[in-house]
Amino acid sequence: MSNPAPGSSAQTLNPTHRSQIILIAVLRLVLNTGYRMVYPYLPVFARSLGVEVGSVSLALSARSLLAAFGPFLATIADTRGRKIGMIIGVAIFTLGCILVVIWPTFLLFALAFLLITLGKSIFDPSMHAYAGDVVPYRQRATAIAIIEMSWSLSFILGIPLMGILIDYTGWTSPFTLLAFLGVATLFVLQRYLPTSQNPRPATSALRPPFYQNLSLVFRHGPAVAAILLSVLSAAANESINIIFGVWIADLFGVQLAALGAASAVIGLSELSGEGLVGFFTDRLGKTRAIGLGLILNCLSALILPLLDGSLALVFSGLFFFYITFEFTLVSTIPLVTEILPGARATLLATTTAAFSVGRSAGAALAAPLYGFGIWANSAAAVAFNLLALLALAHLARRMRGSRETSTSADHPV
Repeated sequence: MSNPAPGSSAQTLNPTHRSQIILIAVLRLVLNTGYRMVYPYLPVFARSLGVEVGSVSLALSARSLLAAFGPFLATIADTRGRKIGMIIGVAIFTLGCILVVIWPTFLLFALAFLLITLGKSIFDPSMHAYAGDVVPYRQRATAIAIIEMSWSLSFILGIPLMGILIDYTGWTSPFTLLAFLGVATLFVLQRYLPTSQNPRPATSALRPPFYQNLSLVFRHGPAVAAILLSVLSAAANESINIIFGVWIADLFGVQLAALGAASAVIGLSELSGEGLVGFFTDRLGKTRAIGLGLILNCLSALILPLLDGSLALVFSGLFFFYITFEFTLVSTIPLVTEILPGARATLLATTTAAFSVGRSAGAALAAPLYGFGIWANSAAAVAFNLLALLALAHLARRMRGSRETSTSADHPV
């Protein structure tokens, strides 16, 4: 790929790519809202279904296990095409929503969220692989940042809308709206999204089955390094993420409203982090941006325990911690899209599964560490981030000579 001309803006997407990326982001907002809405409204769903909150939590734990099957599911996009993968994902998501509308029982509610998760597990890697196919690498972080804004906007816009619907028309009404939007999304995808062309036709023409794609992933050094990077950065985030609510409550004895405000801070930090990716990551280079994000996340973890003097300072520290994590996470996606184009969706799904493994590891350690104080959690976050930096350095070394190192803006960290 040729370097951008001096003075040109490598971050400005051409109109065709921009319209496709914005379309995908809008459509993905539907799936993200359906996926995330259970968390704030979990007590409402439990009460409406006549079950304990613990029962709904158990159902959510079961759906998390589906992340381990992501690489097997996402291979559809490598063998059948990105657009087909997205359509199948949305169709499964829509089916889950319809089940709750028709049979509003706990069993069908649990099955619905399994299907919603399954659909998203197929849609997301297919979508990111599509962006990897159609958007030049030097502009890809900008495109991914636009798409990823649908994650934070689902929390800022979609979730409040679902709450209004529940309040005025009943707890199943969000599923009715999401089912309708799912059908509309299927129509839009089929009608308006063109089929992407893989830039490596000799590789993609092989159409390997899922086990061959996975073999490609785990035999490729940079791919393995990317998987380790995902595991470690996720564990760093979860070391703080699991206990920040307890920490705030211990410090200030705050009520639910304050914890809700903390959630709003996280939502705004996610959106801000995605915006920073769109502005900086393509300019800095992907590996350099990820390295900067990991270092700043280390600093924010170290500073966080020093900010216990006021709730406002704690919120400021959390904002900095989450914005640096979101910047790191979203900057990683465009890098991953370029590592193994012949199995692009499979690798994206594998790193997503690795991220879930990292979150599980961080969550398992967070509560015991908090017994020693918030400093222990901060130290764990720093340690995981430093290991992630080592994985990133190894990845960058292995990618020398690839497109990541073909321009001065994209030298390894």
